[in-house]
Amino acid sequence: MLTRTPRLIADSADQLRERLLTYFHTTFDRYESLFQLLKGDEAYYVKPIALRHPLIFYFGHTATFFVNKLLLAGLLTERIHPGFESMFAVGVDEMSWDDLEDSHYDWPSVEAVRAYRQQVRQRVDVLIRTTSLPEHLSPEHPAWALIMGIEHERIHLETSSVLIRQHHLKYVQPHPDWRPWTSYGQPPANDLLPVAAGAVSLGKRWDDPYYGWDNEYGRHQAEVAAFQAARYLTSHVEYLAFIEDKGYHREEFWDEEGWGWRCYAQAEHPTFWVWRGSQWYLRLLSEEIPMPWDWPVEVNCLEARAFCRWKSQQTGQQVRLPSEDEWYRLGASSGFNEVPEFEAAHANIHLDHAASSCPVQTFRQGEFYDVVGNVWQWTETPIYPFEGFQVHPVYDDFSTPTFDGRHNLIKGGSWISTGNESRLASRYAFRRHFFQHAGFRYVVGAPLEPTRLSRYETDQLASQYMELHYGASYWGVGNFPKAVADKALRAMAGRPCRYALDVGCATGRTTLELAKQFDHVTGVDFSARFIDLAVQLVQEGSLSYTLLDEGELVTYRHVTLDALGLNGLQTQVNFVQGDACNLKPILQGYDLIVAANLIDRLYQPALFLRDLHERLVAGGILILTSPYTWMEEHTEREYWLGGYKKDGESYRSLEGLKALLLPHFRLLDAPEDLPMVIRETARKFQHTLVQVTIWERL
Repeated sequence: MLTRTPRLIADSADQLRERLLTYFHTTFDRYESLFQLLKGDEAYYVKPIALRHPLIFYFGHTATFFVNKLLLAGLLTERIHPGFESMFAVGVDEMSWDDLEDSHYDWPSVEAVRAYRQQVRQRVDVLIRTTSLPEHLSPEHPAWALIMGIEHERIHLETSSVLIRQHHLKYVQPHPDWRPWTSYGQPPANDLLPVAAGAVSLGKRWDDPYYGWDNEYGRHQAEVAAFQAARYLTSHVEYLAFIEDKGYHREEFWDEEGWGWRCYAQAEHPTFWVWRGSQWYLRLLSEEIPMPWDWPVEVNCLEARAFCRWKSQQTGQQVRLPSEDEWYRLGASSGFNEVPEFEAAHANIHLDHAASSCPVQTFRQGEFYDVVGNVWQWTETPIYPFEGFQVHPVYDDFSTPTFDGRHNLIKGGSWISTGNESRLASRYAFRRHFFQHAGFRYVVGAPLEPTRLSRYETDQLASQYMELHYGASYWGVGNFPKAVADKALRAMAGRPCRYALDVGCATGRTTLELAKQFDHVTGVDFSARFIDLAVQLVQEGSLSYTLLDEGELVTYRHVTLDALGLNGLQTQVNFVQGDACNLKPILQGYDLIVAANLIDRLYQPALFLRDLHERLVAGGILILTSPYTWMEEHTEREYWLGGYKKDGESYRSLEGLKALLLPHFRLLDAPEDLPMVIRETARKFQHTLVQVTIWERL
């Protein structure tokens, strides 16, 4: 039985340490066991689907996640393999700032990645054994990054299994750890059962004894009206009727998004169904079996919605997917509790029984079956933050990029959902056209209220940066990102303006301003929140946000590229997430590099600066701005470039810059001061004077 997510309140620090060690090693072992399903090294380098990297990326990704997050948490002070920790860092999802372009990567050998994983295992093992731990591990403690890394690998255990399931059969092989369920037949007829009206109260407390992702915390309460729910998950045989009624060819059953996907994908049936000879088969992890008609169908959200519309036409009832709140009411009526710690669950979950789905009539929970387990269940609820939501500073892009109205929640877990995924409070969401081990249970009830997604960015820091980049000027100080771009463009006078790189681009104003003269500009920032806002603005041409006035009072802002004279530049810019201290090798050949107010926020600024000359063409220009506000919360004292006594004399940051850059650059002109004002509230402003230095590569 695979180890459960550990209780993070222990009788002693040593007891907690043992729990973490066991959880770490069993997770690491099981993840590597999954990749033993691949048949030969070639299987690691062929993409199972176009929207994902080849599997070699995911084999390395979970290990690099440990290193990158432990560096942020301060538990590691140096990298293990900077190249891998850049290559395998970003590119998991289909977000517009993800880098899924294969030409950007020279993938290493499987053996090299396997050896790297062992280095990471040893380093994390030592950290767990030696890091000072409390008896109650909370999200504020640096060691939270350790459990975060383990739970992250548990997620990829499942998502990587989906990719393996989509791989060509010639690239996979059976493995004793991954045997499927063996029984199947015909399912019972589905019917509807009542679920009483009632209240739901969701959201974890910050002192909860179990690990949670940021979107699980906060508060949400709602009253849920009575509804009816299917006794069973929708089985293959029940879904077959939709296919045989030409459901994939009748546009009336699909919404606009769904029909667009169906036409693009040329879908005729669920993706894991295979028609061969004269009968249907089902693709599992490493084999195809005759269709088990009593197993739950696995489809994306768009297919599930289309089935529900077809079912409505067939029955004359209002058939639809449940909301997240309704799923919790269903769970309450079933009486199902958490997965037990020391015995197999009465549910097809946590790999307790087999490595596949099972018949829908196997696990009864109250009057229903599979309220939890077997396959994830699509809901009609796009994921959203609970009241009081806060991003975790070590992983600020786990949830926020999905609060876009395009990622719907899945509930209940599948046969391979382990750790945090198996807990009732978990909240995972995927694009509606994505495939997981996910099916659905339909309900009959009143139409749901239209989803009210706030199109206003409300995160305080992100809104402050939106205002700095695109908002009003304060106290006679002009727009700072535009002023930086103007200085850069003046410095480029008479020089080629082909490619520019804006590192620490935040929400993108300097990037866009540079595109007025450059053929192409790439903006890079560590914060996915900032990158996502820049991408949204470029794609949609406008963006709204709120500014804090006082207390709970806010001002609403709306900016457009057209009003700022920045429209029409969309094809000349792109935004990518990246670590300035470990930039990807592809980022080179630039005529200009700008890094505004970045160096004193880096954990090791010298790592960023020492190789910049290799990313610039000869005669290229580097522009740095910084207030030199060195703080140990961002940069450990030993890595400051200046601002301290050296040999008894004041050693300033400009001197540190010269020491690093002058071997490859010459300083153009004298440094200049440039003012910047950030609005915090209606009556509180941050006024900063930054120093601008302009360097020419020798």
